[in-house]
Amino acid sequence: MSTVHPALRYSVEHEWIDDRTPATIGVSRVAADALGDVVYVELPEPGATVTAGQVCGEIESTKSVSELFSPVSGEVVAINDAVVADPSLVNSDPYGDAWLFRVAVTEEGPLLSAGEYAAANGADLG
Repeated sequence: MSTVHPALRYSVEHEWIDDRTPATIGVSRVAADALGDVVYVELPEPGATVTAGQVCGEIESTKSVSELFSPVSGEVVAINDAVVADPSLVNSDPYGDAWLFRVAVTEEGPLLSAGEYAAANGADLG
């Protein structure tokens, strides 16, 4: 069973966000497990503006291609070059080394608490 990091908040599209400034964004273990072996990650460019609930990139696995949605609106201030170079990090460490991008947030989209997200996805709160 997938685990959900208790200190994060989540979008219904399976992205997580922390409470730092700028905010760090990644994909949940639930998403990583559903995707299977991740082989490609396309992220928004630093300086780009992202909009909450809108597509801002994609994640490709051996099973499928999934769109990446931004859980917040704002300016992308950094991307994780390590995960672009080694997309398998999404599978091995989705809440750590596989963070995707950082945003100077101007507005949040609808977000779920870790408990709400875990309950909605049949995951363990870990």
